[in-house]
This record gives sequence, structure tokens and C-alpha cells, in this order.
Amino acid sequence: MNKDESIRFAARYLEDLLSFFGINVAVNSTIDDEVIQLSVPSTSLNSLLIGRNADNLRALQHVVSMALVSKGAEVTRVNVDVANYKRQRADRIAEKAEGWIRKVRETGEPMEINLNAADRRIVHKAAQDYSDIETHSEGEGRERKLIISKKDVD
Repeated sequence: MNKDESIRFAARYLEDLLSFFGINVAVNSTIDDEVIQLSVPSTSLNSLLIGRNADNLRALQHVVSMALVSKGAEVTRVNVDVANYKRQRADRIAEKAEGWIRKVRETGEPMEINLNAADRRIVHKAAQDYSDIETHSEGEGRERKLIISKKDVD
């Protein structure tokens, strides 16, 4: 299944999955950096679809991704967003990252933050705008933490 077929399949698969819950909506689909982006419009069941700590969103992503893998799709990475929840969360995390970076720049002390993988990526990306700041992750699994520090200047 080529890239375009993968995108269409993922959108249709998610629409069919949502219809099982009585949610009949058109899913918007695009591709960005070899990740299929699926956007579900706002419904009365947003909280069910998102779940606590976005666990249900991650589960939806996993199910769609595994369906793509089973079909031998060219693209199998999927990002599902419901009612722009992830975009709004990313904006909030990026705003917090700016504050964390300011604090590290002012104090010179490294900062250790416990974030999930998606949130760590947002902070890594925000830190790229600062030539005197570096970020990296340490640890394994759920214990993985993001470190923000000033770059060593020789």
C-alpha cells in the first residue's frame, strides 16, 4: 500500500472505529514527516476519545498503526488528535518550555523534567531556538526524564 493509500486507509479505518461508538464524523488526514496526521472534529464524546492523560488517544493511534502494519502500508506511524487537544497541549508545553529555558539561562543550573515522549520532543524542538541551551533525555521507559542545561562554552 503506497503513501496515499496508507493515508486514505488510516482515515477510513479511524472513521469506522469511531462509528462503532456512534460517532459519525469525517476524519481529516494529512502527512507530515512520514507520520499520518488524523484530526477528529469535536463531538460530545471528546473526553471519552481523549481519555485520562490522553491514554485513549494513544490507544487509538496504536490500533490504527497496527492496522496499517498488517496491511503492509508504506507509512505506519500515526498521530490522532481530537478537537485539537494535542495542538493545544503542545502550545501549553512549548510555553512552559520557554519558562524552563529562561530559568536555566538565568540560574545556570540544569533542570530535570519528567515528561512523556511527545512532550519531550516539543521541548527539544523549542530549545533548538537557543544557541546557549541544550536538551537531552536520560533514563528508561516511564522513568525517562528531559534535561535542559546551558551549553558548555569553551
